[in-house]
Amino acid sequence: MYVADLFSVDLEQQGVVWRWRRRLWQWKEEMLEECRALLLDILLFPNVSDIWVCLPAPSDGYTIRGAYHVLTSQDHSDAATDAELVWHKQVPLKVSVFAWRLLRDRLPMKTNLIARQVLSPDMSLCVAGCDHPETAQHLFLLCNTFGLLWHMLRDWIGCTGVDADNISDHFLQFTYLTGGAVSRRSFMQLIWLLCVWVVWNERNNRLFNNVITPILRLLDKVKMLSLGWLKAKKAIFVFSTQQWWSCPLVCLAIG
Repeated sequence: MYVADLFSVDLEQQGVVWRWRRRLWQWKEEMLEECRALLLDILLFPNVSDIWVCLPAPSDGYTIRGAYHVLTSQDHSDAATDAELVWHKQVPLKVSVFAWRLLRDRLPMKTNLIARQVLSPDMSLCVAGCDHPETAQHLFLLCNTFGLLWHMLRDWIGCTGVDADNISDHFLQFTYLTGGAVSRRSFMQLIWLLCVWVVWNERNNRLFNNVITPILRLLDKVKMLSLGWLKAKKAIFVFSTQQWWSCPLVCLAIG
């Protein structure tokens, strides 16, 4: 069956072809709605084969010369996207994958589990006891407990800034907080990834193990793990824990 045939059946039977045996995850439902929205603006004809058209050269088709011209004629920004920043050579892969899921709201937050009918609506509150629903935005940025960690990190690093209330914007803003130098961006990028990882593990400890770690101890975890990650990938990194605790930017020669 052609895509056009399937689309025609859907229009006649009021969405019957979009039904599934199992209920989709929330993020899959969002992607499905985006797909349907795209199809609504496209004219499809039954029994007509689909074709690929190279938009830069619709008459001549794709050529290496044409592709090279498109790539070299476009203006490319130096600013990286959040999707690019989650991958860091000094950060464990599992942490980068976790951050990728976080930025796309694909973590098993309580609100997401309630939307999937895994939890009941009365189980939505944040584990910090702040009487707010546990969304990704709240847990990592707005929570009265975990949100303090960002202020404490800035004090430790020696920089100032205002937190964005969107996770993607917060990641980009924090990464560029100490300036545009590559070494500074790399360090701030690592700290952000580590911080959200520490918060997530603390959230799970509180939820499943009933173990609460004070916020100052979480800050110490960030300091200790960041030192360990950097030493693991840089054999000549010889600064002591005390030096790192005092001024990390000086230790990295970027202060």
